[in-house]
Amino acid sequence: MIRPFLIALLAGLLISPAAQARPTSALATALACKPAAPCPVALPVKVVIVTMFEIGKDSGDAPGEFQLWNERRNLSVRFANPQAYHDIRYNPATQVLGIVTGMGSIRSATSTLALGLDSRFDLRKAYWLVAGIAGVDPADASVGSTAWAHYLVDGDLAHEIDPRETPPDWKYGYFALHSKGPQDPTPLDPSINGEAFELNGALADWAFALTKDIALPDDAGLAAARAGYTATPQGQRPPFVLKGDNLAAMTFWHGAKMNAWANDWVKFWTHGKGEFVTSAMEETGTFQSIEFLARAGRVDRNRVLVLRGASNYTMPPAGEDAAAYLLRENQGYAGMKAALENLYTVGSKVIDELLAHWPQYKAVPPK
Repeated sequence: MIRPFLIALLAGLLISPAAQARPTSALATALACKPAAPCPVALPVKVVIVTMFEIGKDSGDAPGEFQLWNERRNLSVRFANPQAYHDIRYNPATQVLGIVTGMGSIRSATSTLALGLDSRFDLRKAYWLVAGIAGVDPADASVGSTAWAHYLVDGDLAHEIDPRETPPDWKYGYFALHSKGPQDPTPLDPSINGEAFELNGALADWAFALTKDIALPDDAGLAAARAGYTATPQGQRPPFVLKGDNLAAMTFWHGAKMNAWANDWVKFWTHGKGEFVTSAMEETGTFQSIEFLARAGRVDRNRVLVLRGASNYTMPPAGEDAAAYLLRENQGYAGMKAALENLYTVGSKVIDELLAHWPQYKAVPPK
């Protein structure tokens, strides 16, 4: 029989003195792992903050979508991420992770997929908060407002005819794949090509109920930006929190005619259940990757929230030229600063609630 002291002696001989003196932490091990390679540990993640762009540095200069989250959530640990658009940031104390996907559905899809397959992180119970700026339909809300989405609709998968060749009885020269033209009312299944996705409506409703009474700040600049929208009372309100669906298209479109198309497009692909409120470029790419990752057991598609902050209107006020208004807005969105601040304020309310009651929400998504 081998005596206990011999077992201890043998164990000591097999483990180097350096290893005994310096026990490795999971964080240190994960940091030492090569990107896109197997890793012996997977750091737990409670919340993934998904942003789409940053203007300059991750901190200390003019903020884009990521900077406020990075600084205020203390995402101080950086993980190299060459297989995607931007390095990953992580707070090991709160287990909150932040990414910048890059603009457009191609970059958002590939960056999201890369994170989901990264063996350094355990995302199986993580909640995803997509938080970015957007255009807003003045019929529904004002610049500075924030909207929780239930439906995500893609605006790129389509047939198109040049407007100069569009038949006179067609409302648009842009119409759904597999349809018989823009006048064809036949419902189509958006799951075939990914034209629309439905989020966990109970989770979105919960997030809205938690945040709807937050008083968002107003200022003279926002008041001036909305003053001309006299035909749309919602567009003249001070910033507020609402529910509203998102249309993602790689083309930055603008104007009353395009706005009418966006409303019709969202209604068509959601079978009349959705309401176009915000325009952006990424959501359907992001969520398509999440759907695929969920099939592989890497993430939970029922733990995804999309919050968009209105930085600009999707059409000019009555009497103004669409092209001139768009070009002017491109010099600096009237509601950008407010949208970034309000995204953080509203989104943080949800994150704080999730973290404060993590054992409950880890087990079951709130509703």
